[in-house]
Amino acid sequence: MDYQNILDTVHATVAPLIGCGRRAECIPALTNVDPSRFGLALATVDGAVYGVGDWLTPFSIQSVSKVFSLALALSRDAEGVWQRVGREPSGSPYNSLQQLEHDRGVPRNPFINAGALVVVDRLATLAGDASAAVLELLRAESGNPTVCADPDVVKSEAAHGHRNAALAHLLASYGNLVNPIDTVLDQYTAQCAIAMSCRDLASAAGFLPRHGLRADGSQLLSRSDTKRLNATMLTCGTYDNAGEFAYRVGLPAKSGIGGGILAVVPNRCTVAVWGPGLDQCGNSCAGLAALDAFTTQTGWSVF
Repeated sequence: MDYQNILDTVHATVAPLIGCGRRAECIPALTNVDPSRFGLALATVDGAVYGVGDWLTPFSIQSVSKVFSLALALSRDAEGVWQRVGREPSGSPYNSLQQLEHDRGVPRNPFINAGALVVVDRLATLAGDASAAVLELLRAESGNPTVCADPDVVKSEAAHGHRNAALAHLLASYGNLVNPIDTVLDQYTAQCAIAMSCRDLASAAGFLPRHGLRADGSQLLSRSDTKRLNATMLTCGTYDNAGEFAYRVGLPAKSGIGGGILAVVPNRCTVAVWGPGLDQCGNSCAGLAALDAFTTQTGWSVF
């Protein structure tokens, strides 16, 4: 299959939508990003990478990082993670306090902010520094040792992370945080502020279509845990728009308010797309359209 031609066609198809939507306002540093930027990359299971547009430009991956912290936590203590966080779609905003209180401190899934805080807490216990462990994994799997957190985004996110702090305190009140709240928040913020290009992000996630195998051939996750992670991405990975995303795209995916979306085609490839303009649910407008066009053109989905 001519992957480059596919990406070029997708790029042309979504060109009218590039720049549409709003940039994330909850983190002021993200409002400085040029809304006309757009990148798209595809990494095959054997390591070949193709791209179009701004596919080599780093951007803040934000909640896409939750895939990698969850993978690391599952690789070390899958049973312990699932005892503290659910696997159900939230149906509510990703930073809902009301839902967490209703569920008595057990987050619906690991991809909403409360669930990701619990995962970071567990990984901090297992690895010492959750954000450092995630960064090490991303550098190794992407093959890019320069991947790092954007200090301006770290500072901006920390200064305006009041709702995340409230979620952490609520989790702690129900006994669902073990480490100090400030430690969990700092490591969560550093993880979300990691900047990567579409090329690096697609390459780093290659273990997902390879049933848990890392780039060097070692096993990060079992086939079973990889299946479960992909399934959770499908049902919970695009905030409270997961049903619409599954309907239009039909692939496991995780989005972030930095405008990135990471999608997985089992046994074939990963696709990373970036467009800073967001829809009302916090997903990239151009990114969603690009993945819709990609699956329509290739006929690839999990259905």
